[in-house]
This record gives sequence, structure tokens and C-alpha cells, in this order.
Amino acid sequence: MSETQLRGAEGEEAAVGWLRAHGFLIMDRNWRMGRYELDIVASRHDRLHFVEVKLRGAGGLTTPEEALTPAKQRALLRAANLYIETMGVQLDCQIDLAAVDRLPDGTLSVRYIPDAVPNRW
Repeated sequence: MSETQLRGAEGEEAAVGWLRAHGFLIMDRNWRMGRYELDIVASRHDRLHFVEVKLRGAGGLTTPEEALTPAKQRALLRAANLYIETMGVQLDCQIDLAAVDRLPDGTLSVRYIPDAVPNRW
């Protein structure tokens, strides 16, 4: 595993911990179909959440929110639609962002941004 992949996995673990602590049930992680991937699929209160995880170091050039580009948003919508079709999802769905910041002391801080990608189902 590359250093980038290790950091990404660490960010996903932090996001999963945050989600579980806030009442989410983790349904899938790193779900793939073809070239599309969903980092985390979770449910809470009869709603399915597709959670994109973005990890950035403190003082980096871009924030996790800025990394959620229009092209990335389109790819997430395609992946979410594939998941819905493949799994026969009947719940309301949304795409959220878990923005993970690596602080100077090495700890990770998770900011959860619901509905980070406008619904265009």
C-alpha cells in the first residue's frame, strides 16, 4: 500500500468512527463498480448516506471541501445511482462529505458536511 493509500485509509477510519459515534450504521466501505467507488455507505433515520472522505494536512494548499470538484461530484452521483440500482435501495439518499484534517500534532479532526453534493437523482 502506498503512503497516500495508507493516509486515505486512516482518514476513512476516522470518518467511520465519527459516523458510528453519531448513530450511523455502516453498510459498505470502498464499494466499487467499474471505475466508480463510494468511500462509505451508511444509514441513519431511514436515509442512506453516501459519504465521500477527503483528508488534508493542516496548512495544505486546498481544503477537503475544495477537493470535491464538479467532476468528482458527477462521479459520486454516478456511483451512488449505480449503488441504488444494484442494491435495490428504497430509502431517501444523499451525498455527504467527511472532511478530515490532520492537525500539526498528528491527530485527525472530522467535520461532517451533510448534502455536500446537490441531489440530482
